[in-house]
Amino acid sequence: MKAIYFWLVTLVAIALVPQAVAQPTHIQPRLVSEVMEPVAGSTITIAVEMRTDKGWHGYWKNPGEAGLAPRFAWDLPKGASVGAPAFPVPHALTIAGLTNYVFEADHALLFPLKIPAGIAAGTILPIRVKADWLACTDQVCVPERGEFSLDLQVGAGAVTNGPQFDGWRAKLPTPLGSVVTFARRGDRVRLAIPYPATADVADAHFFPNDNGVIVDAAPQLFSRSGEVLIASLSATKGGMGIPAGVLSIGGRGFEIVPQAGAVPADGTPLNEQGGNGSLTTILLSIGGALLGGLILNIMPCVFPILSLKALSLAKAGGDANPEQERAARRDALSYTASAVAVCVALGGAILVLRAGGSAVGWAFQLQDPRVIIVLLLLVVAIALNLAGLFELPAIGGGIAAQGNGFVTGALAAFIATPCTGPFMGAALGAALVLPPAAAMAVFAGLGLGLALPFLALGFFPVLRRMLPKPGAWMATLRRILSVPMFLTALGLAWLLGRQAGVDALVRGLGLALFAALGFWWTGLRQARGKGGLAIGAVMAVVAGAIGVAVVPQSAPASAATVDALKSEPFSEARLAALQAEGRPVFVYFTADWCLTCKVNERIAIDRPEVAAAFGKAKVATLVGDWTRSDPTIGRFLNAQGRSGVPLYLYYLPGNAKPEVLPQVLTPGTLIALTS
Repeated sequence: MKAIYFWLVTLVAIALVPQAVAQPTHIQPRLVSEVMEPVAGSTITIAVEMRTDKGWHGYWKNPGEAGLAPRFAWDLPKGASVGAPAFPVPHALTIAGLTNYVFEADHALLFPLKIPAGIAAGTILPIRVKADWLACTDQVCVPERGEFSLDLQVGAGAVTNGPQFDGWRAKLPTPLGSVVTFARRGDRVRLAIPYPATADVADAHFFPNDNGVIVDAAPQLFSRSGEVLIASLSATKGGMGIPAGVLSIGGRGFEIVPQAGAVPADGTPLNEQGGNGSLTTILLSIGGALLGGLILNIMPCVFPILSLKALSLAKAGGDANPEQERAARRDALSYTASAVAVCVALGGAILVLRAGGSAVGWAFQLQDPRVIIVLLLLVVAIALNLAGLFELPAIGGGIAAQGNGFVTGALAAFIATPCTGPFMGAALGAALVLPPAAAMAVFAGLGLGLALPFLALGFFPVLRRMLPKPGAWMATLRRILSVPMFLTALGLAWLLGRQAGVDALVRGLGLALFAALGFWWTGLRQARGKGGLAIGAVMAVVAGAIGVAVVPQSAPASAATVDALKSEPFSEARLAALQAEGRPVFVYFTADWCLTCKVNERIAIDRPEVAAAFGKAKVATLVGDWTRSDPTIGRFLNAQGRSGVPLYLYYLPGNAKPEVLPQVLTPGTLIALTS
């Protein structure tokens, strides 16, 4: 009776009061545009932001067993049009036995707005909308309405509210990208949803697009059978519609449009596997990060940092006295602590930024030219120190000398993690869907893996005895090791030019020269037995501050495409079109700051024999450039369970699920795909 009473009160309120409330009280909509000066003929995104009072809720496009979806009546300039709204992922709310699909916090509905073509720049475009919506608590519902307006002006199309819209888009469901089948048997409708067996499922719930397809209040049963997630839902009597809708897993939504087909038998119930953040998954993710960090020590992008620490390891020796032994252990612990701390800090920053709606991933810091210019100055200073231009007395013998493990470990973790290696990509991808504490443990595991070789050498003298004996050769080695650091500086200068343009490259080189003059002056004073280290340090800091202030942030940048394969820029729409043509598709994601990516492109991808094999098999190639932050690519990588580059995918005709290729490629690996 209580449920019937609630439903009748809601219906009466909707039927009798809609004209009584002129001003919204509990949900306050606001009309916002991503682009305030759109280009004529373009399509932009506008939003109706719904600011919701605490204790109240609004409704999804399918409100469930009670409630009312918001309705909009647009008044637009001639030739303009608005498409259907995109809703964020809702959650189920059961009141008095009725299950509703609602939003209990601020949210936004996104609409595509087509701007008329042929309009002169400066033309004002008034956008008007009348809206009706229902605001409810667990006791009462209040119909509300309002009229809202926004004036746009035809212009150059600059994005005005990009970060805000990125945050709203991050909450929208994304296409699953795999074929989902459904079958009915008796009073049950069952869905077979391709979902990686290694990915945990937490708080799974299916929200149907249309009312009357399933019994909303009935329990939804989920089980796993290998790479398939099976949903068993209670069907309504006579309900024969297609169970299209949104599958929510841990609050993240996937749009699915199933087709009739075979559904395997139920597998292991989820409540018998453990949900998201289960101990097994957390331990596997930490183990993968540990192994990935260890392998990272031999990746091309890490070698310059390894060369720094080689000096201190050789000096420690294997026949040290007790005091030297303690010093070696302290140095190893210091190196490990700093490597772990930096990885945890970077991981924490990723989690915070993603929580705010940014589609960032691992090595996100290298997508900012300001960070690149600071790294350029730092690497130039290290290279000059190793070359003997000046000394760091407090460290003794170079920046990598024993006793400075903390600085070296922090430097290793910061510079040596732009690329994801084997095991590391899957582990970091899992970290992004684990609970925060577990995710931080995964990032810590990465830092520990990176430091593990030096930790072992610090605590096991027998390993140090395998290193060459200290001697005069170390001075020569130190000079030789400055070469890879100078090459690293050259690579950073190139990357700065790629990201921010030639002007930024010239400014960066000029500031590096300014800092080098300071260190040269320091070296001259040190040769005369005087101090002067502060002079070089101050000049380097000043150069860094100037660089951060003057480097432009809006210059276009793109990773070099592979000419031999006639690559096209990646987009999900283009990928879908190529698949619809029945063509095999090779998709790879790269960035100019990823050395592994560049090595793979040089030795494996940009090869005439690969181009010939791809041409014969009519393989299309798409390249996703992540040199600069791109939310679209970031979300696609996240959907593949990855948080960084490189990532190589191969789609066979008729197969929506790609084959994930190794992160270290050979021409033979790619040619074999076409056989």
